[in-house]
Amino acid sequence: MASDVTIALMPQQAGGRRPFGSVRPQRALISLLVLLALAAPGQFGSVSRAMVIDAYTQVSVFVAATLLLFYGAERLFSFDIGSVLRRSGIYSVPIAAGLGATPGCGGAVMVVAAYSSGNVSFGAVVAALTATMGDAAFLLIAIRPDAALVVLPLSFAVGIVSGWTIDKLFPNLGEIRVRGGKGSPAPVGETRFKDLAYLVLCAPGLAIGVLTLLQFELTGILDSLAAAIALSGTVLGLIIWSTSSFVTMSSSQDSPPTRTAEETSFISIWVIAAFLFYEYLVAFGGLNLDAFFGTVAPLLPLVGILVGFIPGCGPQILVATLYINGVIPFAAIVGNAISNDGDALFPAIAVDARAAALATIVSAVPALLVAYGLFFLAPGFMN
Repeated sequence: MASDVTIALMPQQAGGRRPFGSVRPQRALISLLVLLALAAPGQFGSVSRAMVIDAYTQVSVFVAATLLLFYGAERLFSFDIGSVLRRSGIYSVPIAAGLGATPGCGGAVMVVAAYSSGNVSFGAVVAALTATMGDAAFLLIAIRPDAALVVLPLSFAVGIVSGWTIDKLFPNLGEIRVRGGKGSPAPVGETRFKDLAYLVLCAPGLAIGVLTLLQFELTGILDSLAAAIALSGTVLGLIIWSTSSFVTMSSSQDSPPTRTAEETSFISIWVIAAFLFYEYLVAFGGLNLDAFFGTVAPLLPLVGILVGFIPGCGPQILVATLYINGVIPFAAIVGNAISNDGDALFPAIAVDARAAALATIVSAVPALLVAYGLFFLAPGFMN
C-alpha cells in the first residue's frame, strides 16, 4: 500500500507528510467496500457485521490498550533504547529479543533503528526479528491466551539463542550495515479530536471485550450497545486509516493517543480482512477447510514458515486466524511466529536490504527445527 496515490485536500506540508484531511484512494476504496459489506442485506451483511464486531471487541480494543500503555510509558520515562542497547554488551541480544517479543512491531522496529545507528550487532537484529510475532500476537493473546503463553516465550528463547549464535559464529555479519537509514516519518503534531474520540470508544469496547473473554453472554440492550460501539469504533478506525499520513508505523514524536489511534486502525484493517476472509470461505465458499488442510497436514508447518517470509502483518494475522479456528496445527503457528518479522521488516529493508533478507533467511533454520519438532513429537499439543 506504500504506492497509494494521495488526494490532498489542502497543500502538502514540508517534509513529505500528508496534511490532516488527505485521503489515500486505495485505502478509501477498501474502507468503502467494508462499509458496503456491513450495510448489505441478508446473510452476507449479517456475517459481515458479526465478524467486524468480533474483530473490534476481541482484538482492536486490546491492541489499543496495549499500545497506549507502551507508548505512554515510553513518553513518561523518556528512555533511549539505542543507548541502553549499546551499553548492554552481550545482554543486548536478550534485550532485543524481549523488545521483539512484545506484541506488535514497535519493539522490533526500535531494535532495527538501533542497528542502523550502529548501537547493536546483527545478532541483536536477528534476535528481535526471530522473537517478534508482530500484530498477530494481539489476536492470539485476545482469543487464545493459553497458546500465546507458549508461543511468545518460545519465540523469545529461540530469538536469544539465534542472536547469540550469529554473533558467535558470524561476527563479521555486523559489518553489513548502512548507518543512518531513512528518517522516521514526519509527525502529525497536536493530538487530534479523532484520536481522542477513537480512544473514548475503545474504553467501553475494552470492557465488552473483557466480558466476552470471561464468557459473559451479552443479551438485549447490552448486546445492541456492544454492536453500536464496535461498529462506530470500526468506522472511525477506517476513517483514520484512510486519511493516515503513515505507511505502517507512526512517528515517535507524536503523542501516545495519536500513535495508538493510527497504529490500531492500521492493525484492525488486517484483522477485519482475515476474519472476513475466513468466514466468507466457510459460509459462502462451500469449502471444508478442515478436510482440505487435513490432507496436507505434514506440509502445514512449512507453509506457516514460508508465509512468515512475507513482509507485513496481514498474512501472519491470517495464519493466526486459521489456527484459532482449528484449521492448522499448533506447530504451524509456532513456525510462523519464529519466521515472520511483521512490519519490522519494512524499516529493516530500508536500512539494509541485504541484512534484512539475511535475517529472514536465518530465522528459517530455528523455525523448521522447532515447528517440525513439535509436529512430530507433540502432534496434539495446544490444538
